[in-house]
Amino acid sequence: MRRVTYSMGVSLDGYIEGPAGDFDWPGFDDEVFDITLDEIREVGVHLLGRRLYEAMLYWETVDGDDESLTAPRREWVTRWKALPKVVFSTTLSTVRGNARLASGSLADEIERLRADPDEGDIAIGGATLAAEAAAPGLIDEYYLRVFPVLVGGGLPFFARGEQRVDLELLETRAFDSGVAYLRYRARR
Repeated sequence: MRRVTYSMGVSLDGYIEGPAGDFDWPGFDDEVFDITLDEIREVGVHLLGRRLYEAMLYWETVDGDDESLTAPRREWVTRWKALPKVVFSTTLSTVRGNARLASGSLADEIERLRADPDEGDIAIGGATLAAEAAAPGLIDEYYLRVFPVLVGGGLPFFARGEQRVDLELLETRAFDSGVAYLRYRARR
């Protein structure tokens, strides 16, 4: 069965964006970017909420052959554009690129994708959508790139309400930039 993963950059105090919607934090160098590339290599479909979809539209316009980008970023652009995406929105009527609007609930979509013979992880992007998937226990693994900054508020990575989830640490990496990478599996 395909894994459901949730991966985002997060401030040390637990936010994926600061109070003003910013996420331009220190330490996102090529070494840290390589983790993002490693993750996308494992993804077969990406589920996004409207806000993240709109933010990621930038990558649909970037030329994958642009020599000003590092080789890992060029590969990431190529993979991102080819990756099937499912967008969950009540306000959008159309989407661009290799994306489609979800026709059912998030839980139904995940169930359908897990039963699909396609390969690769089912990645979830965006804290609001991830919270919806986490509530019924649909997320198998959490990937955090923890940035060395305290933002004091904003949109939390773990918008889970009062539900407890025990996690098993699978991997840690520390980078010279001060970023720490953590990968956990939900214990069931």
